Amino acid sequence: MIRSTPELLDLERRMARDRAVPYDRALEIFEALWREALVLDPRFNGTRNMDLTPDFAVARALNGLPPDA
Repeated sequence: MIRSTPELLDLERRMARDRAVPYDRALEIFEALWREALVLDPRFNGTRNMDLTPDFAVARALNGLPPDA
């Protein structure tokens, strides 16, 4: 585990400031990645059609909740 020190916080702030991506550029990158996902797997339609049941079961277990009935 990395301990949060003033030096680390300063580094994180500088990196966030220096490497910030403008919204329009971030949107272009997202759209390009989305197109690439469609090329790699044409059946990929986003998360709407994905079965998230196993993910929810793991999340419930990790958070100490009972299994969904």
